[in-house]
Amino acid sequence: MPRLTVFTPTYNRAHTLPRTYASLSRQDCKDFVWLIIDDGSTDDTRALVKAWQTQEHSFEIRYLYKENGGMHTAHNAAYEVIDTELNVCIDSDDCLAPGAVRKILAKWDSVQKDKYAGIIGLDADLQGNLIGTGFPAGMIETTLSGYYAAGGSGDKKLVYRTDVMRQYPPYPVFEGEKYVALAYKYRLIDQDYKLAVLNEVLCNVEYQQDGSSNTMWRQYLKNPKGFAFWRKVCMQYPESRKRVFIDCIHYVSSSFLSKDKDFFKKTPKKLLTALAVPFGLALTWYMKMKCRQKGIK
Repeated sequence: MPRLTVFTPTYNRAHTLPRTYASLSRQDCKDFVWLIIDDGSTDDTRALVKAWQTQEHSFEIRYLYKENGGMHTAHNAAYEVIDTELNVCIDSDDCLAPGAVRKILAKWDSVQKDKYAGIIGLDADLQGNLIGTGFPAGMIETTLSGYYAAGGSGDKKLVYRTDVMRQYPPYPVFEGEKYVALAYKYRLIDQDYKLAVLNEVLCNVEYQQDGSSNTMWRQYLKNPKGFAFWRKVCMQYPESRKRVFIDCIHYVSSSFLSKDKDFFKKTPKKLLTALAVPFGLALTWYMKMKCRQKGIK
């Protein structure tokens, strides 16, 4: 039984998946399964994966198709079927860095496994330039939120124990919406576990023009219930004191966008939420203006 599942949520990315596949084929340790979660693709993704599955491989390729529901629902589907000790998400436009599987498993074998939820490593772009900041010298463990609260920046690659992921609720699904922050589960895990620091690049990333990172203004407008939910979680488990009021402002804005008249009853920070109302209204206006400027409806 392999020890690691590399899972890849994908939606109409048949043009970038071969790059991900090639990076997995080049791994010098094949102690992993590749799980593709097809989130309702209408391109050639299914045929592409089936062609790979018919070829001889030193690693197993699994394919799961589901109706389109957004990245968080693809993660929910993945966690339901993953049967390996560890898992890591590699997006359909990214590459697993050379030697990443070997480095992950070697690191995991070197730590007290029941102490950690998993491993946190580095992301770089396709040219090898680090995304954001690295880890401070001598750091051996951290939480994800603690890392950012201390001044860290940029996406990081997260490898989690599968049993830990299943200890926490799945990502919620809101009717008519397709976005909930993946950080929801990570924030809950941060309350109980730390991550072992692996100061190595584990993934090479490329941000697509149609990816969630580049369409955030539209995401705010299209998924206000999901964002309001996430902001409440942030208020309950704040990354830092400074961030709490910012989260209140975003919560107010998302609540206005979703037309939730009961938002004040639901907030865990009533005083700060009341103070945030005028700022939340201003943010809502700003979001709509930005979307108009970009031609987003």
